[in-house]
Amino acid sequence: MSEPRSVVITGASRGLGLASAIRLYKEGWRVVAAMRTPEVGLQRIHQETGAAPGDPRLIGVRLDLTDPVSLKQAGQAIVDAVGAPYAIVHNAGVNALGFVEETPDDAWAQVFSTNLFGPVGLTKALLPSMREAGRGRLVMVASQGGIWGMPSAAVYSAAKAGLERFAESLAAEIAPFGLGVTVLVAGMFDTDIIDDRAPGYPDYRDWDGVYGKQHGPLDARGHRALKLARTPDTFAKALAKSLDRDTAPFVRHGVGMDARVMMLSGRLLPSRVLYQMGRLFLGQPRQGALVAKR
Repeated sequence: MSEPRSVVITGASRGLGLASAIRLYKEGWRVVAAMRTPEVGLQRIHQETGAAPGDPRLIGVRLDLTDPVSLKQAGQAIVDAVGAPYAIVHNAGVNALGFVEETPDDAWAQVFSTNLFGPVGLTKALLPSMREAGRGRLVMVASQGGIWGMPSAAVYSAAKAGLERFAESLAAEIAPFGLGVTVLVAGMFDTDIIDDRAPGYPDYRDWDGVYGKQHGPLDARGHRALKLARTPDTFAKALAKSLDRDTAPFVRHGVGMDARVMMLSGRLLPSRVLYQMGRLFLGQPRQGALVAKR
């Protein structure tokens, strides 16, 4: 019998990463679940899948995407455990809610380290083995916010846009070695990364500050939109399908109707029109509306 394909999933302890680990394990993959606390996260995956203790198709690896040493150690641990992985799913991500002026520098550093610099570091750690194997796929989990910057999510939008440009550049570099890159632009899914009511959610909004009038409409519409969020398993199904069908050097898919509409709008609409549509949808004032009268 042939060995099962191995996939590395970052952020596998919750949200889209957890759902993806469960789905791919059930479909016969060897899953390497990379997370900060594998002893906790792996137990949940075992419970959800019914995998037996010590199952060789389910491996936990400790990974802190903000720590360069951890990135190198995790890369080596993965190669030691499964050799060259067939796929890497860069799923782990964090958000920070607040306008640019409100969001502190350390929050910007945290989001970029997790959402962009971490994936770069883990990719560099695993690429040598994948190049030598001459096959494999890297999957970047992107966001609608990377297509058009969202107010109150500038740091997240900037990092996700950077992830997409990284993916495009990487694809051209590694295609000659038999590897490919997929970008999955995720729509709205029911995870704590989009819910400011989740415990520990970093919220830097100053409701009494100069942007206070803008936070109210944005917050109300955001919570209404949460009712339309899909379950994480819907994303996991799309990921599994993508890993089975994608063979081109570079592919980008929208996961969810909202993501597909945003991708199409970004290609077809002039920037000024897309800006005004976003402003109206999010209830933001027109240009000059808050200028102090003298």
